[in-house]
Amino acid sequence: MPQSFLRRKFLSGSALLGLASALPAPAQTEPRAKGPLLNVLSYGAVGDGKRLDTRALQAAIDACAAAGGGTVYFPAGAYLSGTLLLKSHVGLYLEAGATILGSQNLADYPSLVPAFKAYTAPYTDKYLIYGERLENVFIAGQGTLDGQGAAKAFNPRHYGRPYLVRFSECRNVTVQGIRLINSGMWVQHYLACTDVDIDGIQVHSHVNSNNDGIDIDCCDRVRIANCEIDSGDDAIVLKSAGARITRNVTITNCVLRSHSNALKAGTESEGGFENIAISNCVVHDTNLAGIALEAVDGATLSGVVVSNIAMHVIKCPIFIRLGNRARPIEPGGPHLPIGNVENIIISDVEAVGAGNTGCSITGLPGHCVRNVTLSNIRLHFQGGGTREMVDRPIPEKPAAYPEYNMFGMLPAYGFYCRHAEGLTFSNVQTDLEQPDARPALVCEDVRQLDIFSANFAQNPGGGPAMLFQNVRGAMIHGCRPWQEIESYLRVEGRESEGIALVANDLRQAQKAFEVSAGVPAGSVVSK
Repeated sequence: MPQSFLRRKFLSGSALLGLASALPAPAQTEPRAKGPLLNVLSYGAVGDGKRLDTRALQAAIDACAAAGGGTVYFPAGAYLSGTLLLKSHVGLYLEAGATILGSQNLADYPSLVPAFKAYTAPYTDKYLIYGERLENVFIAGQGTLDGQGAAKAFNPRHYGRPYLVRFSECRNVTVQGIRLINSGMWVQHYLACTDVDIDGIQVHSHVNSNNDGIDIDCCDRVRIANCEIDSGDDAIVLKSAGARITRNVTITNCVLRSHSNALKAGTESEGGFENIAISNCVVHDTNLAGIALEAVDGATLSGVVVSNIAMHVIKCPIFIRLGNRARPIEPGGPHLPIGNVENIIISDVEAVGAGNTGCSITGLPGHCVRNVTLSNIRLHFQGGGTREMVDRPIPEKPAAYPEYNMFGMLPAYGFYCRHAEGLTFSNVQTDLEQPDARPALVCEDVRQLDIFSANFAQNPGGGPAMLFQNVRGAMIHGCRPWQEIESYLRVEGRESEGIALVANDLRQAQKAFEVSAGVPAGSVVSK
């Protein structure tokens, strides 16, 4: 256990209450809460993976709480258990070789629904480890939580399958070092918690539906660092499924793989998101988006900074969506108004092996995504799109579940931007594995657009590098096409105006721009 963790969270305890003298105590470098250290074997736990140890483990936790707090120690062994109720000032320490095995019998998981009102609260009422309205708790060590989530009793078509860990309305929660595997549903859910530290854990869960790696929901002051997540559903996902903002969150130095999205805010967004910083992460072999930022349930997503992300083999590098599912916080409650997506910076992203759908940044008519900056980004796409995809009408789908492929194949192989204001592309490069007849960038109903030092790959005869439809107020400067093309920019729409191409190297373009019928005269200038 790292000494920094000991210094931050623990003090050496003098009493080893209930620890059998014949059993070795953990080394002095192991964490100990202020207070006793209790060995679960002293409370009747067998640890053979066959006999149910729930009562013995809970007895050790209860005794630790009654003593004013401390550490419940799990030596090497397999402890078969149903729900364990953690208590304030109590931590669980799992030695290397120690595993808490989730029971495969649903009867061993009593019904526990958090008091905090959130759409996600009733998703399940079963957990391996549960804490509500606690403070100063931890789960740490080199051991494993194994939910045995592939059990026949855990029907993937129904909710009610147990999480490995759920904390609701808790303060000062630390989860460090352990492995969490084979959950019946979400691996871990932190609901309306404050001051959460998740550091150096490993998650591997592909055995059932809804196997999210980490769910942070309506929480404040959360730090996730140095984690390796390999999950069947979203790897790290921020939610705000109640009337409380998810805010002040940092995610850093993680390696992520997912059958769904890797880094996601949403889908549940009733409370909103603010002050989110994500950095220095690796995403690989992910079936949906590498970065997905969504607000579809009536609140605001604002102040999100994502930087230094390397991706390899993902379907979509970046997906940003403002929708209007407007789901109520409580089923049957009032629907929420359209929210906002604004003030987002995504920088220093390298993605290789992206799919052929493209990225999208989309709002709704009259409700723009605002102030999004993409800088120092290089994306390599599969390509293969056709001209018919460019001309295909894209439905609005305001209430649809937000996912990168919700619109089908996009009109742009790189970025499709619609209903946006204050959009900046700075030093953005795209490349193609195979020919594609679509533009790299399509902007529709976009205001205050700035494109600087963009290098968009485009195939000869494949149409313009960029297509603008009803774009108002755009500056394109310091750009150049990579290959010889007929036209660098095509402008369409009667509302197009104020579009300037300045100080670009367009020698490989036969025409700097072309306009369709109906575009007002003088709307586009090139200098």
